[in-house]
Amino acid sequence: MKPSFCISAVLIAQFFLGSLFSQESKIIEIRQAGGSTQDQERFPGANILFKSDDKRVLLFHEGALIESDQAFFYSKQNYFRALGKVIFTQGDSLRMTCKTIEYDGETKTAFAKGNVYLERPDMTLRTEELNLDRINEKAFYNTPGVIVDSTSTLTSNQGQYFMDQKKYRFISDVTINNPEYIVNSEQLDYFTESNQAYLYGNSKIEGEAYTIFCERGFYDMDREKGIFKQNATLFYDNKIIKGDSLYFESERNYAAATKNISIVDTLNNSIITGNYGEIFKERDSAIITRRAMAVNIIDQDSLFIHADTLVATGPEEKRILRAYYDVRILKSDLRGRSDSLYLDESIGLTKLLKKPLTKQQEQIFTEKNYHEKNPVLWFDESQMTGDEIQLLSDTKTNKLDSLKIDGRVFIIEKDTLSEDGYQQIKGGLLRGAFKESKLDNIVITKNTEMVYYLYNDEDLQLIGIDKTTCSALKMQFVDGQIDEITFLVSPNGNVYPEDELPINDRTLKGFKWRIVQRPETIEDLFDENDQEEQFPEILKFQYPVEQKPTLEKTKN
Repeated sequence: MKPSFCISAVLIAQFFLGSLFSQESKIIEIRQAGGSTQDQERFPGANILFKSDDKRVLLFHEGALIESDQAFFYSKQNYFRALGKVIFTQGDSLRMTCKTIEYDGETKTAFAKGNVYLERPDMTLRTEELNLDRINEKAFYNTPGVIVDSTSTLTSNQGQYFMDQKKYRFISDVTINNPEYIVNSEQLDYFTESNQAYLYGNSKIEGEAYTIFCERGFYDMDREKGIFKQNATLFYDNKIIKGDSLYFESERNYAAATKNISIVDTLNNSIITGNYGEIFKERDSAIITRRAMAVNIIDQDSLFIHADTLVATGPEEKRILRAYYDVRILKSDLRGRSDSLYLDESIGLTKLLKKPLTKQQEQIFTEKNYHEKNPVLWFDESQMTGDEIQLLSDTKTNKLDSLKIDGRVFIIEKDTLSEDGYQQIKGGLLRGAFKESKLDNIVITKNTEMVYYLYNDEDLQLIGIDKTTCSALKMQFVDGQIDEITFLVSPNGNVYPEDELPINDRTLKGFKWRIVQRPETIEDLFDENDQEEQFPEILKFQYPVEQKPTLEKTKN
């Protein structure tokens, strides 16, 4: 070890060299030291600076001041390594403490190690190792780090801090803890001034009344609102909401979803799908449109309801579903069409409703026109229409219990033994009962008319065509087909041989066989209008261009 020499001479020389070459090489300046020495064998080319009782080592480079107990300064390389209670400051904007630091004056980069603690006016960072790039104004670490700002605590295994943008980029096991929420993500870009985050990879946001999962997302932490994509799922208000794109705003108690959405009501065991939906928590309502479909469970069977727009309202125990415009329903033993539908799950009531007529339509409509527009149900082989159709289910067993049709009742069933014959019954009111979820019997009253094909039980030869009117009749069903008809009031009519009853007289006034409208599969519930893809701006939201960034390797 060579003897130390006068530190003042060293300082004068360094200041002189720093001043002489500052414009070209930007030499690191020695501002202060308690003493200096050299050891060419162990540290060739190094000027070893050390503290004294009243002086610590101070090095300065372009606005950055580094304070330490000892420093190995290599003037030719414009580089030093400092150790012992190191303090790195850059004006009033940055202060960092650590055990050791390496600094390169040419690249203006620093590598801090050991209990690294970085402070800025808007945040603090703790980690074990930190790289600082002053030219590009960023810091990065590949060891677990903890960041604290005015509202949140953030932890991650790797991270970058872009000082000019006041932006963090975190990778691997990212967690943000806030009194209002917790965020977990594989990768996250966080802007401190706006308190906004961009999520990448498997991510989870958990608030007081909601939980969000996604693989891509944007989240405004001050307002607790954001946009989420790629396997996005929102658990909210006892519902599970999914979609290609989700929007959520906690303060407004509002959520929206677009494209391939589903809303699962966990309490009512129902699901609604579509391509656009909105949920309003305070109003206990949800609106779904664009290929909208609801699925309810009745007697362990799925009832599919499609319409242009579905609206679910009310609290869970009194949930009401309304369907508007071109309603189509499908169940294993039931099909239906109507203009609108009303479903009250609390009392097990389903109504199929017609579109209100204009005054002009009321004046010109024929009886056939009414039957073309009225709601229609198909029970197995029977078609039933009327001004309003009601289905009632037992709320305890969830099985179909009864059927009501009010106004212009018309029942049609294709006669299976004749080429163009139809069993038909008309009336003013219908009341029906189910047995084991199958239509068992119905009673029709008020101006009842009937056309019925009668056959011999032995050889199934046509006996004649019964055309009768009465005040009321009862029909019994077996295996979904009319089996027996009983007139409850004295009937008035005849049984006509086939050749004595003209073709035109074999159908009742207003007859309309609507079998072509009957949906047979789930795809039949939809038409060409359901293929349109028109969605709000939520799907057009642009994420930052940088995706899946990589971190620089830590300097060894």
